[in-house]
Amino acid sequence: MKNKIIQEKTTLHPRNQHRFRYDFEKLIYNYPILKNYIFVNEHDVDPNKSEQAKQTIDFANPEAVKALNKAILISNYGIEYWEIPKNYLCPPIPGRADYIHYLADLLADSNNKIIPEGENVIGLDVGIGANCIYPIIGNHEYQWSFVGTDIDENALQNCKKIIAKNPHLIEAISLQLQVEPRFIFKNIILPEDKFAFTICNPPFHASQDEATKASLRKVNNLEDTKSIKPILNFGGQNAELWCTGGEIGFITQMIYESVKYPLQVFWFTTLVSKKDNLRSIYKTLNKVGAVEIKTIEMAQGQKISRFVAWTFLSEKQQKEWKFSAE
Repeated sequence: MKNKIIQEKTTLHPRNQHRFRYDFEKLIYNYPILKNYIFVNEHDVDPNKSEQAKQTIDFANPEAVKALNKAILISNYGIEYWEIPKNYLCPPIPGRADYIHYLADLLADSNNKIIPEGENVIGLDVGIGANCIYPIIGNHEYQWSFVGTDIDENALQNCKKIIAKNPHLIEAISLQLQVEPRFIFKNIILPEDKFAFTICNPPFHASQDEATKASLRKVNNLEDTKSIKPILNFGGQNAELWCTGGEIGFITQMIYESVKYPLQVFWFTTLVSKKDNLRSIYKTLNKVGAVEIKTIEMAQGQKISRFVAWTFLSEKQQKEWKFSAE
């Protein structure tokens, strides 16, 4: 059993397209509507910065964040159409991209330091939501294929529309409704399936009230004001933000279910937002007999996030795993 924590980073992943400030000129060229949400940050008093370098958007405004996402997806990821229904999670793309790139490094560690690319590398996105972000990024950067699952039929219908209106995604992404919300892999991983990895951004909170309070804190921090209105700057439906037991309950369920598919998934992975949950997660993984456990830390500005990865494959089975078709 190996518990390994990768060294903390201070910047985004080296292959992340978003390591540097946004090129608003390019983004506006590709999505002119974004111009309506851009302003010059008067609080930025750096004399070495031009007015253009001080441009930003109001990250507490859901419409501004959505417009920025659209512009990024069009400019950086070859997307022609992307839309999400009102009040659904609008994820910060740089952080999502980081997860994909660090995941690619994890796969490379198991593949003679070569990142496995192409349609035969298949990932399972647990809780794809309405935004389809992980498959869009993973397919663009590494040509991976994905199965996206969710308990929300409306979210999947929206993903279906995104896929249909971006022809290059049609063969790359398939969708599956989880008909039993208390399960994660049951009904989804079938006997003939083989996944290089699973990826997941689990619900953080244990109740709707907890999720609302956290969203208020986030908005108040961004706006430097006190608000009593629960505006979700990144949106989010119940299934995206909270579940019974919160993050630790969801991940614990995922770990116990993963035991049933030891040879069908190389790396099970999930984001862990709360560092304090790691101890319990390690304990559960050791209890179920995970062969190897890794915690990979990622930094987005001042914020440190991480994902935990585990496998049930022996060293010999890992070496024998074929990422590409024969």
